[in-house]
Amino acid sequence: MNPGQERNILTPSQVGQYIKGFMDRDRLLSGLLVRGELSNYKRYPSGHHYFTLKDGEGALRCVMFRSDAASLRFQPQNGMQVIAAGRVTVFPRDGQYQLYCVRLTPEGAGDLFVAFEQLKERLLKQGLFDQAHKKPIPRMPGRIALVTSPAGAAVRDMLRILGARWPMAQVAVLPVRVQGAGAAEEIAAAIGWANLHHAADLIITGRGGGSMEDLWAFNEEVVARAIYDSEIPVISAVGHEPDVTIADFVADLRAATPSNAAELAVPDQNEVYSFLLGTGERLEQTVRQRLLRERQRLARLENSRVMTQPQSYFQDKSVYLDHLAGRLSGSISGALFRQRVRTDALDKDLRRGLEKSVSAKRARFARLAASLDAMSPLKVLGRGYAIAQKGDGTVIASVQNAQPGERFSLRLSDGSLKCIVEEAGGEEH
Repeated sequence: MNPGQERNILTPSQVGQYIKGFMDRDRLLSGLLVRGELSNYKRYPSGHHYFTLKDGEGALRCVMFRSDAASLRFQPQNGMQVIAAGRVTVFPRDGQYQLYCVRLTPEGAGDLFVAFEQLKERLLKQGLFDQAHKKPIPRMPGRIALVTSPAGAAVRDMLRILGARWPMAQVAVLPVRVQGAGAAEEIAAAIGWANLHHAADLIITGRGGGSMEDLWAFNEEVVARAIYDSEIPVISAVGHEPDVTIADFVADLRAATPSNAAELAVPDQNEVYSFLLGTGERLEQTVRQRLLRERQRLARLENSRVMTQPQSYFQDKSVYLDHLAGRLSGSISGALFRQRVRTDALDKDLRRGLEKSVSAKRARFARLAASLDAMSPLKVLGRGYAIAQKGDGTVIASVQNAQPGERFSLRLSDGSLKCIVEEAGGEEH
């Protein structure tokens, strides 16, 4: 190998650096727009995004650094058709060329539109749009907070309409930016401040019309969360009638324009005055009719008999009382007579019952006495028999119950004899 050839020998890193420099100087490669399908999309903890763009015949590795990825308005997903803007160069360490993406846009729709649809779908699933969470708008709010730009035409229109329709309300403007970086955070902070300090009965937040980019602050999740968490009812008034934002879906009431929001927020004092005037007239008419009826009733009472002849009332009652006393006396007399008749009849029945019971008992007594007399031992004595008894009254029924020399009495029908046992034997002598 000759010395000239040795000067042309390069290391892999030198080759990579050479190719990188060559590609970096190429105008076409430094400002490419590449259309393709997202594949293998990954977001690393570092904040860098790595993915592949492919079509039917090839693939291109891509990287999007954290600083560029922070500007994404939508969430890239695999299979999505996009247009990537950036530069193609070589990464010297592995010698692979790749696209350094600085901007990513969905094909066929702007990235703002895709971001809007994605956020709307997510918040819908989380229930932030549910009708059950909507708070009623007060009919006559005493304090109203306008969360909007203090320099726009929208705030002037709202102040003018609120002052004309309902000047009794106290209106406070909470100044915020309504577009650009940090606008969404200011709007959310103002809504939170109004709730923290109970500064209003109603909040109106919005701005005048503009492009989707101009209105984008009201499509940010931080504003949607602030409206959803607000204890004070919120009216959303963003842009013109065709404009729809995420804030409109979350708010308790959506107004077509800021002017319409002011009209919806308060009643018209002229209409209220007309209503009160009509109500007063109807009330006055009702009172007049009531007074007329009461006067007529009073006139009838003045001409009534109880007022012209008050003593007749007591006379009528006295006659009626006498009538009741007579009826009561007759009722008492009749009742006493009927009671006496019932008592006499009861006495007769009782006497007959007692006499019948006494007769039956007397007949039974006679039967029992006759039976007892028939069984009396005295009847036997009358026929010549006698009864031997010891001194204690014990009947001597057997010779074995008597001892020689024992004294006993012999009872006859007409008296008794005192006897002594001379001999006791079992045979008759």
